[in-house]
This record gives sequence, C-alpha cells and structure tokens, in this order.
Amino acid sequence: MALILNIETATSVCSVSLTNENDILAIRESSEVNSHARVVAVFIDEILKETGVDKRQLDAVAVSKGPGSYTGLRIGVSTAKGLCYALDKPLIGISTLESMACGMKQKSKELSFQLPVLYVPMIDARRMEVYTAVFDEQLQVVSETAASVITGDSFNDLLAGYHLIIAGDGADKCREVLHHPNITFQDNFTVSSAYMNQIAQRQFHSGAFEDVAYFEPFYLKDFIAGKPKVKGLF
Repeated sequence: MALILNIETATSVCSVSLTNENDILAIRESSEVNSHARVVAVFIDEILKETGVDKRQLDAVAVSKGPGSYTGLRIGVSTAKGLCYALDKPLIGISTLESMACGMKQKSKELSFQLPVLYVPMIDARRMEVYTAVFDEQLQVVSETAASVITGDSFNDLLAGYHLIIAGDGADKCREVLHHPNITFQDNFTVSSAYMNQIAQRQFHSGAFEDVAYFEPFYLKDFIAGKPKVKGLF
C-alpha cells in the first residue's frame, strides 16, 4: 500500500493531500490568490502532523506537472523535487488535465447519457484560449493536450457520437460559444490533489517515475513576463 504525498499548484487552487491505495488520509486546500508559495509547505507539515506520518515514511511524492500557471507549477514542482531529493523518494509527475478528468468522472458517476461520454477539462489561459485535452470513459487520451481558442465549431467532430462533459476554470469563457445538446458543463468543479491519487498509485506500481534532477513542469507555452510598471525601468 503506497503512501503518497500529492501536490497540486497548477491553477489558482493550492491543494496538498496524503493518500494510500484508496483513501485520502488528509487534505488541505486554498483558493486564496497568490498564496501557493506561502501555504504549500505549511499544508504539508499540517497533513503529516495530523496523520502522524514522518516524511521518511512516504513512498513517493506526486506533483501536478501542468499545463497551468507558470508560477504555480514552478512552486509545486520545486517543492516536490526538494522533498524527493532530501528524502531519496521517487517523484511522480501527473498531467493536470488527466487528474482533472479523473475528478470529473468521479463527480459525474451518477449521471447517465444516451451517448458515450468524453471528459474535456479546461484550464484558463489567455483571452479565449484554454489548455485542454479530451479523455474517454477509461481516461484514455482522445485528443492530446493543446492550447486552443474555443469557437462555436470546436468539438464538432466529436459531438455527433459523444456527450461531452466540460469543466475547469477555463470552462466559463466557453459557455457563450458552445451550445449543443450533447454538451454538459460541470458546475462548481475545482482542481484538487484528491483527484491525483488514482493516477499516482498506478504510476507508482508501474515504476513510472521522473528524474528528480532534470524534471521540469509541462508549461505548454513559453512564459511571457509583463512589463514592469515602475518608472525608469526599461
């Protein structure tokens, strides 16, 4: 039974959980803006104290690797790599969109549709753009991760044969352009480290680990820094 610390900082939510094969032993989450760097280490300490687990008892550390917020990803990955290096534990990198799809499946298990279901997690990017991918009911990839501008014609190739469930902080900007009876928007869905456990356990048992020294987040797009507002700079 693998004891895994899960770290999710790819979006506006900072979430940390401790899980074993099937259970969430403890979890801490915050949606406070720009709080990731301040609270992630605190959450880890609180969870370990609550469960009475010593860091050395961990079997692995899993981190949401993106795509998502450039700064958030750097904070989460740096924290995870530091723990793994110090404790000599394996590092598991998990697609943020795949873990979202796993959570969407869990939250929609009581719903029924006439057509097969596809899960379309969306993370807010710039303007009308979202980071998204498409997963089937077995969470196999149907469409690879991409930065996409959503229009009224998006997903037309899928809507004839599938019912699409869309969720995430990028979904709201799509409501006005996506109108189809085979689309359901999953309300009140937030990214969580709780959704990482199933994937993390699978990768742990298959030995799908990252190289701690060289692992980098999956940014998908290059970071673009804003111009400083202080007079005299540039």
